Amino acid sequence: MTIDIDALAWDKQGGLLPAIVQDADTLRVLMLGYMDREALAATLRSGHVTFFSRSKGRLWTKGESSGHVLELVSIDADCDADALLVRAHPRGPTCHLQRASCFPSAPGDGLAELDALIAQRERERPEGSYTTKLFEAGVRRIAQKVGEEGVETALAAVAQDDAALLGEAADLLYHLTVLLRARGLSLEDARRVLQLRRS
Repeated sequence: MTIDIDALAWDKQGGLLPAIVQDADTLRVLMLGYMDREALAATLRSGHVTFFSRSKGRLWTKGESSGHVLELVSIDADCDADALLVRAHPRGPTCHLQRASCFPSAPGDGLAELDALIAQRERERPEGSYTTKLFEAGVRRIAQKVGEEGVETALAAVAQDDAALLGEAADLLYHLTVLLRARGLSLEDARRVLQLRRS
């Protein structure tokens, strides 16, 4: 990851830049903090998102007391070089109120959230979970379910109302996401293929 610290507009706001933190998987906005040069350098060096705390008057690494760190994925500057977009993997709630985001109604990417939940189910295999049963049945069975749901979606498109079509489409997306995860892939991998085709 490369960002030119010296090219940023530190002089505009008294040496601080607003840093918007976004979940790298779900795209949900998690919080807003401020970085000075030292905080940005510490973030790049450690891989844990670090801010300059205006209330404490010092560097503050998110999660230094709670353990709920933000693991850095990328940092981008805006077009005026006076604000930062930080993409990170949150390890626990970001908000001090134990919420995922400091902005409770901040939208995210619903499909990315589904993908993250299915990845968690694959890792943890909770007992009694339908997703766990699918993973334990194996790729062949999951692929069969995708085929069944694809046919049901197509039939709903020509013979049923919009609600039925949407229900079948949701089932198809869920089972397709499980299939991708069973093969070690993700919806984001498929999204990248679509982006390459578009360009």
